[in-house]
Amino acid sequence: MRSTSEALEGNRVKLTVEVDEEELQSAVDDTFRRLAQEIRVPGFRPGKVPRRLLEVRLGSQAIREEVIRQALPDYYAQAVEEAALDTIAAPEIDITAGEDAGPLAFDAVVEVRPKVSIAGYEGLVVTLTALDTTDEEIDARVDRLREQFAELNDVERPATDGDLVTVDIQGIRDGEPAEDLSADDFNYEVGTGGIIEGADEKLRGTKAGDIVEVDAPELQGGPGQLRLLVKQVREKVLPDADDAWASDASEFDTIDELRADLGTRVSTLKKLEAQLVLRERAVEALAELVSDELPATLVAHEVEHVGNRLVQRLASQGVALQQYLEASGQDESDLQAELERQAEGQVRADLALRALADTEEITATDEELVGEIERMAAQSGRKARDVASRLAESGGLEQLRSEVRNSKAVAWLVEHVDIVDEQGKPVDRALLFESEGSSDQPDGTDEVAAAPDADEEPGSNKEG
Repeated sequence: MRSTSEALEGNRVKLTVEVDEEELQSAVDDTFRRLAQEIRVPGFRPGKVPRRLLEVRLGSQAIREEVIRQALPDYYAQAVEEAALDTIAAPEIDITAGEDAGPLAFDAVVEVRPKVSIAGYEGLVVTLTALDTTDEEIDARVDRLREQFAELNDVERPATDGDLVTVDIQGIRDGEPAEDLSADDFNYEVGTGGIIEGADEKLRGTKAGDIVEVDAPELQGGPGQLRLLVKQVREKVLPDADDAWASDASEFDTIDELRADLGTRVSTLKKLEAQLVLRERAVEALAELVSDELPATLVAHEVEHVGNRLVQRLASQGVALQQYLEASGQDESDLQAELERQAEGQVRADLALRALADTEEITATDEELVGEIERMAAQSGRKARDVASRLAESGGLEQLRSEVRNSKAVAWLVEHVDIVDEQGKPVDRALLFESEGSSDQPDGTDEVAAAPDADEEPGSNKEG
């Protein structure tokens, strides 16, 4: 078989393939062997039907068409491999010779993944919030712990934010009681926004015995009203933050020891959050360098992928898509627009990471691929061999290799972007990644990630 390739406009490539009669003969033989097994002819066992009889019964033209139908995909796949094409759509095939007899020749025009420009990637800068732990942050942690030991005292004064009110809730829809919106002895902290919009404004200033009504125009199942009977108002009295309380509330003997431990916890959490933000913003910054037009084929495929993932996630929570739309205040066109926005971001980031991997000659080794398969097997409780076989059968091995390669590209990017705080001062990368007993930075291969916002739900209005 001989093949040549020619680049066309619009990220398309034309493959010209020629197969001589001698090579095509093996495909003819394979077709006759299969037909001999499938065709039932009285007097002959399966597989023993003479070729000549098959030609008479089926016709030479029908057999020729079957030979081409069966063999052409393999010839096309071989030509794609020889040309090292990264195809993203089904080909348009035109048989130019050999439909009836003789050597086979065909053209295949196929869309390929574009190689985009990421000029300027060496000078990317990512801004992170300061890593220093402030006294105010530690105070907030201490207060949260104090609240767990708070006493609740009845008060006669009007309710304010932070007070705990006990209310009976009566739901009303279309002038009739709505049991699905009603509850007795519901304890609620004023100011937390945990009932519906407008409830806190109504509850502020109320006393035991007061009744307030709140309009609820966006309730699931239709608009209605909530009637709230305030039965009790209690204030939280927090214990003093002293050594005695620290000893009772924790394993530490003094408040200073407790504050030091909380400070360490806050610092560790801030570093972990900063690492995630750094990873996300670095990929976003790289993706913003891509000004090339995105292939509609890739975007459409990613829209379908993101949409399916959303539906599956909602189903796991027992929520139908229509319920999600109603709760988020969206219609189908809003959802479609959000899916397209996310898909375009994913595609842009994926192309940018592939370009970075090409430029920096980042590869995914067979050993890394095996390691990723073993990780997938451990997570799913299956054997690595079974996972590998399934990936091989579905054509997913190369996709997995690309994901591992992209993940290594993210790790390279994280190591090479400049990091500054909100005042523009450089951030010590070693300080950002240091942990108890280690200052090693992650290599990025433990978790495959091709793009930011991978788990973002449409409608969440997450920026970036």
